[in-house]
Amino acid sequence: MKRALFLIPFALLFIISAGCDRVKVQTDNSENQQLISSVMTQESQTEMTTNEILNDLLEGNRRFVKNSLNLRNLPAQVKATTSGQFPKAVILSCIDSRVPVELVFDQGIGDIFVARVAGNVENEDVLGSIEYSVGVAGSKLIMVLGHESCGAVKSAVKKLDVGSENVTFLLNQIEPAILSIAGERDYKDKNYLADVIKSNVKLTIEDIRKRSAIVRNLEAEGKIQIVGAYYNLHDGSVSLLE
Repeated sequence: MKRALFLIPFALLFIISAGCDRVKVQTDNSENQQLISSVMTQESQTEMTTNEILNDLLEGNRRFVKNSLNLRNLPAQVKATTSGQFPKAVILSCIDSRVPVELVFDQGIGDIFVARVAGNVENEDVLGSIEYSVGVAGSKLIMVLGHESCGAVKSAVKKLDVGSENVTFLLNQIEPAILSIAGERDYKDKNYLADVIKSNVKLTIEDIRKRSAIVRNLEAEGKIQIVGAYYNLHDGSVSLLE
C-alpha cells in the first residue's frame, strides 16, 4: 500500500509531461504554418470568376468541417483593409448564433459581405445591402444560406405570436415557403421543416431577382451568380440547393 502511494506522484508527473508534449507538438505545427496576411484586392476580385468564388467558399467549408482552418494574421489584415475593401461575395444568412458565416466558409477580413436576418428573408434594407455589394463594391456571388432547424422557420410554421407586430411581420414573410410544401403543418417533423427551410431559401432568391433590377441585369450579363445553400448543424457542412 505504501509503495502504491509512493508511486502516485511519479505517475502524475508522467501524465502532465505527456500532456505538455502534446501541447508542444500542436503549437509547433501551428508555428510552422504560415499566417495569411494578404486580403482581397480589386485586382483579385476582378480576376476571380463566379465559379472560382463559389469553389473557394466550398473549399473553405470543407476545411471548417475538418477543423483545419487557415491561420491568419488578423492585425495585418485589419491594417491592409483600412484603405478599402473588395469582397468577392455577399452571403444572406439567418442570425442564428450556431452559423458563424465567416468561420463556416473559412474567410478572413475583407473577403465577404454578410447580411444576417432571422429566417434569411429579404426586405428593402437587405436588398439595398445586396445591391450595394454587387453594384458598387463589385462582389460577384450572392448566396442565400438557410440552415437546419431554423428557429424563425419553426416559429412561422407554428404561427408563434409574442405580441409583437415586428416579429409577426417577419414570420409572415416565411408563409409562402410553408404553403409551398405539401403535408401537415408540423414543425416537429424534421423532414417537413427541412423542406420548408430549403423552399424559403429558393423563394428568397426569386424575390431578390424580382425586386432588384440591378441584380437581374448583372446576372443576365453573366457578371454575378446567385446560389442557395443549406447548413447542417450536426456536422457543419454546407450543401448547394438546386
